[in-house]
Amino acid sequence: MNQTRKAAYAVVLTAIAVALAPFFIPIGITKCYPAQHMVNVLGAVLLGPWYALAVATAAAIIRNALNLGTIFAFPGGMIGAFLAGWAYRLTRNIYIAALGEVVGTGLIGATASALFVGPVFLGKTMALGTFIVAFSVSTIAGSAIGVLILIGLRRAGMRW
Repeated sequence: MNQTRKAAYAVVLTAIAVALAPFFIPIGITKCYPAQHMVNVLGAVLLGPWYALAVATAAAIIRNALNLGTIFAFPGGMIGAFLAGWAYRLTRNIYIAALGEVVGTGLIGATASALFVGPVFLGKTMALGTFIVAFSVSTIAGSAIGVLILIGLRRAGMRW
């Protein structure tokens, strides 16, 4: 896929993530966005790790600017998107990409949020278990939706 098409896909995926931002699940001080994780899996498979990371970053910036997100969108979305893209690049398996998103967001992103982002940027001690549960529920749901969309796109004849 050429760079112009990749950039266009990235813009569309960012727009989808922002457009679906009002649909979130409030858990404690976080807002969980399954749609962001769906977009992360789509971006990881269709665009690769660096573009997926860029999409997650742009969506987090825009969502926060519009007061639709929290600071936890950065480690939660970005780590998962990059790891999903890297996992797909190594295996060419959409299920492994989804697993990369779940591990990147549900475990690594949640840990970064609880142990670094919360204390440093909010001045609050955060319960790691709460973040892992909240982020994992969101990313499992969103990743599953992303995989279903990719299966549908493949059946419709799209190749990547």
